[in-house]
Amino acid sequence: MPVCEIDPWRLQYFEHVPCPDHVRIPTEDSDAWMWNPKHRWAYDKLAVAMSQGLEAGPHGVPPAAYPVFSKPIYNLKGMGVGSRVLASDRDYADAYQPGHFWSTLLTGDHVSSDVALVDGVPHWWRHARGFASGAGTFDYWEVRPGADTVVEGWCGAWCRRHLAGYTGMANLETIGGRIIEVHLRFADQWPDLYGGDRWVEALVGLYEKGEWSFRFADLRPGYSVVLFVPHGHRYRHPPAALQQEIRRMPGVSSLQITFHEELAAGRHAMPPGGFRVAIVNCWERAAGDAARERLRNHFEAVAD
Repeated sequence: MPVCEIDPWRLQYFEHVPCPDHVRIPTEDSDAWMWNPKHRWAYDKLAVAMSQGLEAGPHGVPPAAYPVFSKPIYNLKGMGVGSRVLASDRDYADAYQPGHFWSTLLTGDHVSSDVALVDGVPHWWRHARGFASGAGTFDYWEVRPGADTVVEGWCGAWCRRHLAGYTGMANLETIGGRIIEVHLRFADQWPDLYGGDRWVEALVGLYEKGEWSFRFADLRPGYSVVLFVPHGHRYRHPPAALQQEIRRMPGVSSLQITFHEELAAGRHAMPPGGFRVAIVNCWERAAGDAARERLRNHFEAVAD
């Protein structure tokens, strides 16, 4: 197993590629933070904002003008928990929490970009645009096949300046081309849409040899369609037969059932807008939407 993966629904992307025992490839921010002490400061979102010249400050230092965006300075696990727009002094007072900060409210496309870095220099990019459905949730992500010149221009220069000496994958979340979060790992939600086993082989080579070898690029866009269901229930996994049927649907690449059935719902870190139960990766969005609706019917029927 080449990748240190704690989510069993994502082992499917890595289990067929061999890897030397001494190579450690993180998918969890906690592992990436421990294994990269020189660059772990990148998880400080206040520092990242200020490194780009954005207006920002910790709670306790009031904004000079509104609106601003507020969230935890560190949040290695928890998705959108604690994030909100502040439109006034009253909002700021109501939202005040130690360990949180505010920064410029950015507008534009929300893009998640994976980049392969060798000594801080980008050698490969792939971009996914998120389409929000509200309260910290996403309807789907579009994994784009081409370059994003705005993101690559700004973020490439930022990586060269601030991640020199780092070799490995990084995930940069941006809004309007400006970085809102840095992760010293890749997005393990859609490696099948990057190139499957061939991409994972290059991933292993990056961490084993410090080289990037992947050159294949599928010109098709891919989609990662997300199913959120209401909070307040305990859900059951779909039967194996239904999961297999979904995976065999034309245009579907993979299926993830993204929660631990044996754990209470409250023990999962989820955004306020819903409980994420499944992700369908697909080459045709209509196929992903159809698969999601079949899964939604299952979860509505089994909710406690």
